[in-house]
Amino acid sequence: MSKEKKVSKPEKFQAPRGVHDILPEEHAYFTVIKKVVRHRARQAGFRRISTPVFELKNLFTRGVGEQTDIVEKELYTFATKKDGDEYALRPEGTAGIVRAYIQHGMNQLPQPVELYYIEPFFRHDRPQKGRYRQFHQFGFEVIGEPDPGIDAQIIQLAATIHEDLGIADKLKLQINTIGCPKCREKFSNQLRDYFIGKERSLCANCVRRLAENPLRILDCKNEDCRILAENAPKFENVICEDCKDHHQKVLELLDAVDIKYTENPQLVRGLDYYARTVFEFWNESDGAQNSVGGGGRYDGLVEQLGGTATAACGYAGGVERIIELMQDSRMLAPDKDQIDIFVAQLGFGAKKVALQILTELRGRGVHALGALGKASMKDQLGKADKFGVKYALILGEVEVREGKIILRDMASGVQEVIPIGKAVEKVIKKIGEKNLDRYDPSGELKKDTTVRPEEELLIRD
Repeated sequence: MSKEKKVSKPEKFQAPRGVHDILPEEHAYFTVIKKVVRHRARQAGFRRISTPVFELKNLFTRGVGEQTDIVEKELYTFATKKDGDEYALRPEGTAGIVRAYIQHGMNQLPQPVELYYIEPFFRHDRPQKGRYRQFHQFGFEVIGEPDPGIDAQIIQLAATIHEDLGIADKLKLQINTIGCPKCREKFSNQLRDYFIGKERSLCANCVRRLAENPLRILDCKNEDCRILAENAPKFENVICEDCKDHHQKVLELLDAVDIKYTENPQLVRGLDYYARTVFEFWNESDGAQNSVGGGGRYDGLVEQLGGTATAACGYAGGVERIIELMQDSRMLAPDKDQIDIFVAQLGFGAKKVALQILTELRGRGVHALGALGKASMKDQLGKADKFGVKYALILGEVEVREGKIILRDMASGVQEVIPIGKAVEKVIKKIGEKNLDRYDPSGELKKDTTVRPEEELLIRD
């Protein structure tokens, strides 16, 4: 008796650990965030930039810092087969933008250069709520101006976006100064002297940081490290007059535009390129201190990456973290994918007319869906109900011969017969001009359309 051959089941694939699919419901939030960011960035004179998803690994080791967690633990790296060059998926946006600024001679443009981005980034991080291995950030970079007014304007821009998205009341601005390299060197020496001999009370990461960058100990979330840090030397004892003056002016400018903040002397951020101003927006709900975004000055980075000495300041906000905060606050993104009308047909002649009508409706800004298969009229109208459309156009071979089409109100079931040639205008009148798609095929707003920021925002559940 022959044995039956076992048929193996097809492998079930899932997204890799730490990454996630962005489904249509979540894309509604992405769309709102992108529109708000673009609107506010353009208002402030920023222009969009996109850098490659991967760069030479050395760009990040030199720019972000060789001893930072991002470079030591979180870089996704690979080497080319032919020449063995080492590359890395970008873990953050600033280093690549500074590289582009230098490479394309942007120092010859009117300064400062104001750039913004909305891009995916990659870190081999421990997956948890709000923390993914592929994530999205929007950010702003202002390169070529040392004035403290730039710091305040970037913070104000981020705060305005939070207001637009309805989450400003959930966030608290934390701000600090970490001074210039000379200030930090003095402070690092004082911290090293303080922590040496206390290694038993430090976590393993902070024992390593003690030798490499003791400022990072102040940012540790380990409870024992935080207790020790409370009694550590204070930066205010070593800060130079120029850095103190810069910081004071930033605070005064924030006061002038009524932006509330908390001075946090333990805030240092985790990237080596920062200098002077550093800041974060914390979500403090449920006692958590989770940053949804942050930034600061990086006056030495352009020179460090091969350019001339150039002042700069920037900010990056985490899209996924902001979406989670919006959802926790029961904010609903408007459904821009709602179908306005469904075109049902029977017969090949009717199919040709239906396709012509669909093409014209879509060209006029109507969100139109058509059933061009062989389903029965009952099935087609059932499908229209599932999409929640308000109206349906119905035609068969008889209607085509008579030059007529049926317009049906899906809620009431009331129908009217109208000439095929007047169907598009009738539909537009029913839907209402103001409810049509605001954008032409080029993606630009129509000339006679005015959009107020409030029209792009969320509504509460």
